[in-house]
Parts: sequence; structure tokens; C-alpha cells
Amino acid sequence: MLMNNSEYFEIVEGVKSQIRSAQYKAVIGANTEMFTLYWRIGNVIIENSRWGDRFIENLSADIKADFPEATGYSIRNLKYMKRFAAEYPDLQFVQQVVAQIPWRNNIALMEKVKDMDARIWYIQKSVENGWNKNVLSMQIESGLYGRQMIAEKTTNFGERLLSPQSELAEQTLKDPYIFDFIEAREKIIERDIEKEMVANISKLLLELGTGFGFHGNQYHLEVGGEDYYLDLLFYNAILHCYFVIELKTGAFKPEYAGKLNFYLSAVDDLLRKEGDNPSIGLILCRDKNKTIAEYALRDMTKPIGVSEYRLTETLPQELEAALPSIEDIEKRVRSKYEVDGDEKLDESEVK
Repeated sequence: MLMNNSEYFEIVEGVKSQIRSAQYKAVIGANTEMFTLYWRIGNVIIENSRWGDRFIENLSADIKADFPEATGYSIRNLKYMKRFAAEYPDLQFVQQVVAQIPWRNNIALMEKVKDMDARIWYIQKSVENGWNKNVLSMQIESGLYGRQMIAEKTTNFGERLLSPQSELAEQTLKDPYIFDFIEAREKIIERDIEKEMVANISKLLLELGTGFGFHGNQYHLEVGGEDYYLDLLFYNAILHCYFVIELKTGAFKPEYAGKLNFYLSAVDDLLRKEGDNPSIGLILCRDKNKTIAEYALRDMTKPIGVSEYRLTETLPQELEAALPSIEDIEKRVRSKYEVDGDEKLDESEVK
């Protein structure tokens, strides 16, 4: 008996969730003890703040003298402990919530996120997805919390999906999506964007979020003896449904919704299996008029969302032309080191 793709994606997502859970449980116990210690040290520093920075400097030196093999007690890290204790006065909250992610991740949150609700959300997402500090920092810098939780999204999910599926689907969407791995070039077409998305599928899946499994691009469907091709087809193991994405390089037009509604009907009839929820569609465009998009979705029979996306902007041509090329830079560096004929070029200086 052959396993269908939706069953496979769901099983794989379940296994990955178990792995993440086991990994985090292994470190949470140690994290809790370490974070409790850091919190107590931070409070000691706060209580003795009248001594100024000299107290932290002396404390760091004395700890290192008695515990020479211990790490994490530099002057800089002790200052983070002080800030940590000040920003999280509730030890129980520290032990139950904050200690779920590594210390480096918490430093990134303290430095980059002021709002406490946003911090808690990023902690939860870090646990769910196993984000390291670099990925977490990237998500923060891309404004993920605002794009996914605060943005006013344009969908008809509330009218076309049952609860809690409608809420889950709403939380899955972002507006705008950030595809910073694709360069915004003049006259770029949908097919070019699609190709670069597929070529950078791991980055695309990271931006789409948890649960997405790639099913194919230009996915062929035959309806009534005619051929149709979906730009991008996914299966989401959390939503338990197929997810169709249509790409547009310009502004949203009402007719896009009708076309995607047709595609979703075909996917539900041809691909959807028993146990799958209704397929969901997303129109990604460079710009949208929210009122026009809402009118277009109002009488659609299928669940559809409309979001904008952003690509990496290039330098203006006149400015780009004025900048030296990589070859020019390499030649200049080589000439600097080869004047005497006996100095070897360190490649790191031109990278």
C-alpha cells in the first residue's frame, strides 16, 4: 500500500516535533539551574550597585580565580546577568518560561525586543522550531512578530473555515512576507521569483513557517481535459491541508481571487484525502489595496488570503556603477602586499 504525500508530511512533522521536544527537555533542566544562578547573581549585583562597575570587575576576577575552568563570568556576561534580573523580577517566570531557550537567545531578546508579549512569543516560537541565536535574531530583525501577530491580514478564513482551523490559519499567515534571498530586479517576472524560491527552498520554508512541506512548483492539474499549473503547492502538517500559493509581481487584482478559488476546488477534488482539512490559498503580490482585496474575497467559496511580499532591493544603477568591483578591491589589496615582493596575501582581507 502506497503512502500518500499528506500522510507522509504529517508523520515527518510529528517525528521532528518529538525530536525538538526531546532536545529541549534535555537542556531545560540544566538551563533552569543555570538561569536561577544567573538571576541570583544579577540580583546580588543590583543590590551592590552603589559600588559601580568596579564591583562587577572585581567579582569577575574573583570568580575566575576560584573557578578557573568555569565559563560565563566575564564582565560583559555579569552585566547581562544584572540586566536579566532587573528585566525579569519573577524567578518563577524565569524558571518556567525564559529558561526554555539558551542564554545566548535570551541575550538577543534583551538587546532587540522591548515588548514583553513579543519576547514571550519569540520564546515560544524558538521552542517550537528549535531556533538558534542567529535564526532568532534574523526573525526579530525581519519583524516577524509584527508581520504574523499584529498585522491586519486580508483573508476570508473566518467565514470559510471552522474554528479553531480559522484561527490557526490566520496565525500562519504573515503580511508582508520577506524574501530577502531574492534580488528585486527590473522586469522580474513571476516565474523568475518562483525559480529562486525553489532554488532556496530551505529559506522559503523558514519564512513560510512551521509545518510546511514542499509539494512542487508549476504543479500540474488536469481539469475537464485541460491543463492547469499551480505556482507553488505545499502541505501543512499542522493545518492538515494543502496550501496553494500564487505569485504576482504587480498589485493585487480581483480576478486573481477567482482563479485561485478555481484551483482550490480542483485541489480539494483531486488531491485532498480523507482527514484533510479544506485546502487554503494565498495570493502573494507586491502591493495590495486592502479594500479591493476584501471585496474580492467576500463571496469566494474557498479560504483565501492576500499578502504582500518584499524582495531585496538593489542599489541604484548610478551608485552601483560608482562602487569598486570585487576584482578592483582584490587588485588594490594585492598591490599593497606585493610592494616588497615577499609578503603573502591573506585572503580573509578581501572577503
